Amino acid sequence: MGIRTPGGSGWRPSLRLRLARRILRGIVTRTARSELNGRLLVFSDGSRRRWLGPEIAQFVAAMETEARALRLKAEFGALPGLGNQVMVELAVWTAAADRSMRQLGVAPEASRGVVADLGWRVYRRMLGLTSLPVRMITRDPGRRVRWTIRALLVFPFHAPGAPGYEVKTQRAGDDIETHFTCCPPQSFVRQLAEDMDDPDMLEAFRQSWCTYDWPGADLIAGDGKRGHYHRARTLSHGDPVCDMCWKARAQPRADTGPR
Repeated sequence: MGIRTPGGSGWRPSLRLRLARRILRGIVTRTARSELNGRLLVFSDGSRRRWLGPEIAQFVAAMETEARALRLKAEFGALPGLGNQVMVELAVWTAAADRSMRQLGVAPEASRGVVADLGWRVYRRMLGLTSLPVRMITRDPGRRVRWTIRALLVFPFHAPGAPGYEVKTQRAGDDIETHFTCCPPQSFVRQLAEDMDDPDMLEAFRQSWCTYDWPGADLIAGDGKRGHYHRARTLSHGDPVCDMCWKARAQPRADTGPR
């Protein structure tokens, strides 16, 4: 997915997207303040310290400024549907958080950890709300997984094809397989990292977004077990597909984390 400034085409965000942006901004900034409160940070000069209130406020302001700049580089107007646009908006905040932390002196490895934890708190909240109706209807973990994934493929992972999400879905017994060959947030961050010569940005994305499906699947299944997800290949790693398998029954495997 190429990057251009949509302003030249006359594109303007819809009312729904503007509302979604406002909601996401509030969620992300509140979560960032909470996540950083008292957290020990490692800086590029080797020092370790905790940010106090003014420093956290400085980071939040820097993140918001960075998000506005990065948002101008995203092809929102080319994305089919609100769900795809919302997910790229979340990717904007992920990249903005990582770049702002590093610009304030936090070591890249430490920044990735903070961004991953911040993103997980946002993702867990959204996934919990999405899966709640299904978890209230049935106790069967397989149905919970399948029905929730099908709902997510309607919103926000509506998949009309590139440059939006592109996915092939099939049942494998009681499991559901979703093979993604185009992921707009990943495409955006990858192109952005190349254009800005900032590979740390893509690595921060990989170590955050691409780590959530393992605990996310267990959260959806809600049976107190781990191992409801399997993936061998990942787009952000350079593979041609994210070959996800959402498992009805927990089956612990050696690949308990992302490639």
